[in-house]
Amino acid sequence: MKNIIILTFMIAILITGCGFKIVKQPQDINFSISKIQIVGEKRINYNIKSQILSKINENKEKTIILKIKTNKNKIIKEKNIKNEITKYEIIITSFIEILNESEKKLDEFSIKENGIFSVASQHSQSITNEKKLINLLSKSLAEKIMKELLTRYNDI
Repeated sequence: MKNIIILTFMIAILITGCGFKIVKQPQDINFSISKIQIVGEKRINYNIKSQILSKINENKEKTIILKIKTNKNKIIKEKNIKNEITKYEIIITSFIEILNESEKKLDEFSIKENGIFSVASQHSQSITNEKKLINLLSKSLAEKIMKELLTRYNDI
């Protein structure tokens, strides 16, 4: 019994002192974005830009410039027996280039998101389904971009 207590105490000490850090949360951001240059799909870029700017504090010493280029591809995913389209797949790819204040390229990466929406009997409902999916995908892209920025540039 005494050995079990000592063993659990030793394991607890080793686990807490292992150097494990929680993934950086938005309040731990130590850089700011001075400018976001966007190219490509306007609606998607607007959503990404507003999501990123809402999470970044402006008064930091280290500033970066983001160049975001997005591409949207709409692919037929499924057809029925009558050869009518029943589902589309939307693939959104973002190419992000990170620059310092003197416009020198620091890094670049790309992130890809895809989703499927169903075609409704009314055209207006199909457009609504597409817009909802695009909003969801752009929010997901913005979160992935923020995670990538945090892992790459929060420790600079």
